[in-house]
Amino acid sequence: MAGELVLVVDDEANIVELVRAYLEKEGFRVEEASDGPAALEAVERHRPDLVVLDIMLPEMDGWEVCRRIRSFSQVPIIMLTARDAEVDRIVGLELGSDDYLVKPFSPRELVARVKAVLRRSQPSAVEEDRPLLIEDLVIDPGRRKVVRGEEEIVLTTKEFDLLYVLALNRGIVLSRERLLERVWGYTYAGDTRTVDVHIRHLREKLEPDPAHPQYLLTVWGVGYKFTG
Repeated sequence: MAGELVLVVDDEANIVELVRAYLEKEGFRVEEASDGPAALEAVERHRPDLVVLDIMLPEMDGWEVCRRIRSFSQVPIIMLTARDAEVDRIVGLELGSDDYLVKPFSPRELVARVKAVLRRSQPSAVEEDRPLLIEDLVIDPGRRKVVRGEEEIVLTTKEFDLLYVLALNRGIVLSRERLLERVWGYTYAGDTRTVDVHIRHLREKLEPDPAHPQYLLTVWGVGYKFTG
């Protein structure tokens, strides 16, 4: 994955330079932005492969930047915050971030997270290449598309991977821990709430009635299964 472009968004110049040095040492190209509006402009101009996004930014906080990026791009996002609060993690996931790291952090750990998220954002993140046809729903890992009838359903990278793993194991109950392992990888340090948030997003996009799902079912005390 050497040569891929990472946009680092942080108003602390020393952090940006440290992250840049470690990423460039691993062969990544790096662009930077120091505030929210500059970050949005950089995403549109440079089309990065991944964004490292601090929450505490001048002019526009990282949550709002993430929300606006998600309105036009599915680029993977790793969010940085100085607070190890569950609410920060959940808000970031709700807005579509892919991973979360608390300051102060190890630059080596950040590089490992970048590699893991990029690896998981590629088609190889799912286990096979064959499209799945379930009633009028087509899940195509080769093109990373989900279509119902004539309508394409737009999913984030992790939403697609989670849906495909569940659909590939249709009728089998997968625990939250197992889904974290299969979709996010061993290097992902999130908790099981991550899975719950992404399931809720998938239901909102896929289910005719999200409050009474017919595809993505909860098996209480265990995990989730795909039916249909």
